[in-house]
This record gives sequence, C-alpha cells and structure tokens, in this order.
Amino acid sequence: MNVPAGTVQPAAGEGGPIDLPDIPQAAFVAAVAADEKLGQDTVLLSMAELLGVVDAFVVTSGRNVRQVRTLVEEIERKVKEDGGPSPASVEGLRDAGWVLMDYGDFVVHVFLDEVRYFYDLEHLWSGAPRVRWQTAG
Repeated sequence: MNVPAGTVQPAAGEGGPIDLPDIPQAAFVAAVAADEKLGQDTVLLSMAELLGVVDAFVVTSGRNVRQVRTLVEEIERKVKEDGGPSPASVEGLRDAGWVLMDYGDFVVHVFLDEVRYFYDLEHLWSGAPRVRWQTAG
C-alpha cells in the first residue's frame, strides 16, 4: 500500500506544520484503510508527547454497527497485508459502539458516529498534534 508521508499540524494558533514525529508506518496504513472503507472523519493524532505509552491514535467512525465491524476487519487486514502486526487485542467488537484495536505503538479507535460524539476523544486530546496523512487532491 502506498502511504503518503505525513506532516504534523500543530494545535490552533501555534504556527505552521512541524516535523513528523516517530509515527509507526502501520498507523498511516490504518488511517488510509479506514478512509478507503468510508470511515467518517478519520484522524491521526500524535500521542507520544502527551502519553508516552503509545505513539499515535487513529480515530474514525462508521454510520452503523455493520460498517464499524467492516472498518475493523479492513484495518486489520490492510495493516497485516502491509507487513505490520496483528493487534495485541481488540476490545468492544461485540456491541461495536466503540472498538479499540491495540497495536502496541498505536491504538485505533473505531466508533459509531453517536458514540464518537459522546466521548469526543479529539476534544479530550486536543493538545495532540494532528498528523496530515491524506494526499492532496
């Protein structure tokens, strides 16, 4: 899979793009895979400076339980296909409101739209730089 190089977008009011932190390649693959399966508003957050235990969060959502499960399956398949690891654990797949895929260096959060809105991880971690992962165009 051809994954674009990323740049980090600083928090609002902090100026222009900054150097890309050490984000695992598989996190970019996960973001692209979610986007290709029509994941809603997929974001990649650099978490190393804030948490120290993971380098990145990938956050995306689906419109219904079926799409959430499809997103999880596709992310896992694409990461593995690209030579990345299988997740160490996958939590929440049964009800599929919030599925957490733990890859060790990064974590993928796949939400139902309304559950994502309720927990609002992007606001909770608003100090985390957003990593631009999409190609222009």
